[in-house]
Amino acid sequence: MLSVASLWIPFTIIAALGQVARNAMQRSLTGPLGTWGATNIRFLFGFPFSIIFFAVVVGVTGDPIPWPTAAFWPWLLLGALSQIVATGLMLVAMNDRSFVVTTAYLKTEAIQTAIFGFIFLGDHLTLLRVVAIIIATIGVVITALRPGGEKGFAELKPTIIGLVAAGCFALSAVGFRGAIINVPGVSFVTTASYTLVFGLFVQTLVLTIYLLVRAPDVLVKIFGLWKPSMLAGFMGAFASQFWFLAFALTAAANVRTLALVEVLFAQAVAYYSFKQPLSARELSGIALIVAGVALLVTA
Repeated sequence: MLSVASLWIPFTIIAALGQVARNAMQRSLTGPLGTWGATNIRFLFGFPFSIIFFAVVVGVTGDPIPWPTAAFWPWLLLGALSQIVATGLMLVAMNDRSFVVTTAYLKTEAIQTAIFGFIFLGDHLTLLRVVAIIIATIGVVITALRPGGEKGFAELKPTIIGLVAAGCFALSAVGFRGAIINVPGVSFVTTASYTLVFGLFVQTLVLTIYLLVRAPDVLVKIFGLWKPSMLAGFMGAFASQFWFLAFALTAAANVRTLALVEVLFAQAVAYYSFKQPLSARELSGIALIVAGVALLVTA
């Protein structure tokens, strides 16, 4: 049987499954809603579900509504705002490259989370972890570069966007982990759910205000597509709930490294839904990314 401390493993796998489903739903909405409209649906429609999750958790656990420390808010803002930028960049990259290859770029998030964890949280990077970073980086380069293709920025642009998105997701993971561990006096389930509510509230507020100012017609379109948006929002909140539960139990780098299983889930989605086969070169690059992140887990 799994101990409480090891529950982060199934939590992460469930979250990864939910995230692949959410990403696929968001991708299908990018055309009618644009990048930031499709980004906002995960927050705008996910926020009400996070409140429901929190109410259920408090009712079941009997925990009081917590009051976080002052350090909670800077970490929360780092996590929330970084995730907004990361999600938008992710959708832009998915429009330029295949779904599964973009997911491979995003999986360098695990490596970048380890680096940011060392910088911000003092996590130690062993020699094996450095080797893992090098292996996975080579895998990303092999996956990204096309033999005989143009070498200019236009050729590399989707790769750069994907890697920057991964970096923002890594900062987001570290930020949310920092916020969660600064909610004292309640169970880990309550801390995770509480942080999710405030995180989605900030994200919904910021991005909705942005759309009201810059593209109010997009908000009208969002509510016109409320059925698929509602489902994507639910899947986003569902996945985030389990990410946060995992963050409450272990370091963000551990969670985001195990989340590499998303590459396999994304490959299945790409093959059956988007009909996007992978070349042998892309498969070899993804294999190196898998090997590098797997070494990161065991190091």
